[in-house]
Amino acid sequence: MAKTSVKARQKKREKMVAQYAAKRQALKKAGDWKALDELPKNSSKVRLKNRCQISGRPRGYVRYFGISRIALRDMALDGKIPGLKKASW
Repeated sequence: MAKTSVKARQKKREKMVAQYAAKRQALKKAGDWKALDELPKNSSKVRLKNRCQISGRPRGYVRYFGISRIALRDMALDGKIPGLKKASW
């Protein structure tokens, strides 16, 4: 489980990216690199990290579900994800 501060920082970055997305795109299209450089650094999409929505874990992220492999396995075993079950053969 990630620290609460790390999860809060990620949420803050996601919010800033959404807030400045249109402005950044317009500045890039215009080629105004000076104005683009003056925007907050956390408003850049590159600074986002894929993290589990449940635990905040950065590794083992399953993009389709938006959660880590461990959370996915727990939810699948509990039957919380419809149509997903542990394979056995």
